[in-house]
Amino acid sequence: MPPRPDRSRRVPPATDEAASAPRIIGGEFRGRRLDYLPDARTRPMKDRVRESLFDLIGTAVRGSLAIDLFAGTGALGFEALSRGASRAVFCEIHFPTAAAIRRSAETLGVADRVEVRSGDVLLWPRRMPPLPTTLPWLVFCSPPWSFFQDRRDETMTLVETLRAGAPAGSTLVVEADTAFDSSVLPAAAAWEARPMPPAVLYLHRG
Repeated sequence: MPPRPDRSRRVPPATDEAASAPRIIGGEFRGRRLDYLPDARTRPMKDRVRESLFDLIGTAVRGSLAIDLFAGTGALGFEALSRGASRAVFCEIHFPTAAAIRRSAETLGVADRVEVRSGDVLLWPRRMPPLPTTLPWLVFCSPPWSFFQDRRDETMTLVETLRAGAPAGSTLVVEADTAFDSSVLPAAAAWEARPMPPAVLYLHRG
């Protein structure tokens, strides 16, 4: 009798969202896949949440500077470019993942509209790097959810730094889990909350 297959080692199917490279779901690059390094530190936003997010953002994406603070695969920034953002800045502390973002930019033909900054974005409040202020900003803050407990003060200081420095007409997005206490957001009453369990999206429109 042949041995039974070891199901504990079965590889998830390619259609499983967590196992496959993220795809762009709207705009010019709809359906294109991004370079992806499977890593426990990278938590791509689920397709359904990303689609709902860009429905909420609407036309504000057009002509904006997208700033993807905890970029990972870069799915949020590239989605913004696909839907009409003028430029994108990707911030990623993990150097191999930052290199994957650059490869995605080359593959999509947008390398001239992309800047990848490798380093710890939580240090920005100490010395804010120069960012163009001639375009409205579309800021995405989607860190590891543990940061909202373990590094809450640093994360909120980063959000406040970007909120205070953003040009008129800018939009800030924070993606957190349902355990996050939104009262710690800067100018907490100005944020619009959209629950999408296990995530919650918070939008601040300037």
